[in-house]
Amino acid sequence: MSHFKHIPFDTKNTEFVKALRKKVNAYFKEKNISKHSNFNMVLKTIFMISIYFVPFAFVVSGAIESVWINLLLWCVMGFGMAGIGMSVMHDANHGSYSKNKKVNLLLGHIIEFVGGSALNWKLQHNVLHHTYTNISGMDEDLESDPMMRFSPDQERKRFHRFQHIYAWFLYSLMTISWSINKDFAQLVRYKKKGLLSMQKVNFSKAMVFLVCSKVFYYGYVLVLPLVFASSWWSALIGYFMMHLIAGFVLAIVFQCAHVVENAEYPKPQESGNMQHNWFAHQLHTTSNFAMKSRLFSWYVGGLNFQVEHHLFPNICHIHYKKLSPIVKATAKEFGLPYNNFKTFIGALMCHTRHLKNLGTS
Repeated sequence: MSHFKHIPFDTKNTEFVKALRKKVNAYFKEKNISKHSNFNMVLKTIFMISIYFVPFAFVVSGAIESVWINLLLWCVMGFGMAGIGMSVMHDANHGSYSKNKKVNLLLGHIIEFVGGSALNWKLQHNVLHHTYTNISGMDEDLESDPMMRFSPDQERKRFHRFQHIYAWFLYSLMTISWSINKDFAQLVRYKKKGLLSMQKVNFSKAMVFLVCSKVFYYGYVLVLPLVFASSWWSALIGYFMMHLIAGFVLAIVFQCAHVVENAEYPKPQESGNMQHNWFAHQLHTTSNFAMKSRLFSWYVGGLNFQVEHHLFPNICHIHYKKLSPIVKATAKEFGLPYNNFKTFIGALMCHTRHLKNLGTS
């Protein structure tokens, strides 16, 4: 029996929604371009996959005896792992990479090659986070770690006053947690909540697939290097370095979008409904950062244009930069916020201040 309770959004004030959709659709029609990927996106996909698997091939070949070079290769894999997550898997599992559902499905499952679960990711990210952004008790991104207090609606513990200091270490453990225990705990929790039945997913089959995917993952990414790399202990150290880098990069990019001082944490009204419509809600809870940095935007898969992504998750990230002036102007026209930071460092500093404030008040 389903225990999941949907929180309705306002459906009356839709002028902003209609105006924005009309302008965005007009943009693609005038440019005569697809809302999905293009040739440059395909090249990026090849690059991101390559900087993960090519170094790995050198490691397992055992041809390189230098410990330092092997560790460097693992570090490169860490950045490749994060790049795959942000620039390839993310779009694919949103269905925005290609018009072809099979292509999206195939590329979406690349998350299993880096230790995650496509099913769990879609439920946590697409269903919960994107629908109920920054709503405590609904958005699981806010509940990711009991050691952290990301929302003023969460209970404050004494140790939270130090969270702005220890957060960075916990962030680096994110992908290790996914690969070891989080996916199993999530799958069981989603079954109890009724989310699996809502998505017409069979729990037993999902669990079998999850177990098999973990066996496959650890078999190739850890066992093979331990057996064939020039040094088993450097392979073990390198494996953890890869995860620490990937986890840290992924965490700080996503946290700067929602867990910052200018983001709101809306609550349902007495009626049980949210105050704003879903589009306006995204503007109140989301922030952009480093919008002028082309290289940074390229690497993080346009996730620095988080506002555009939350409004149009079905559009490939390569279009967000061009859509941002349209969104900003339309938001201003209807008196809605368009939160953004000039630099990524500025967003990180704001995130740090926010963690400190949440830890002490």
